[in-house]
Amino acid sequence: MGTALNEFQIKEALAKLPGWASGDDSISKTFRFTSFPEAIGFIAEMAFACEKANHHPELSNVYSTVTIRLCTHDAGNKVTLKDVDLAGEIEKLAKKRDYQATI
Repeated sequence: MGTALNEFQIKEALAKLPGWASGDDSISKTFRFTSFPEAIGFIAEMAFACEKANHHPELSNVYSTVTIRLCTHDAGNKVTLKDVDLAGEIEKLAKKRDYQATI
């Protein structure tokens, strides 16, 4: 179980993760890709990183848009370092793909 980060710690961590936002005891980001197959490929690749970290996000996909929400259930559904670390890994995966912008 991780220790919940305070608001200052979350803001500090998100400064290194462009486009990620905090709210409702979670961090989140929406990615827009050039096509549905690109979006699904990103989700599939991300699944392996999530499984390796034993941390699984809430995600939503509509055509070429993928929205990811992270919080740590074992820490009372709060943001922990585990979420920040996984967001960093997700960013690395997204940069390898053709995503247009955060919305």
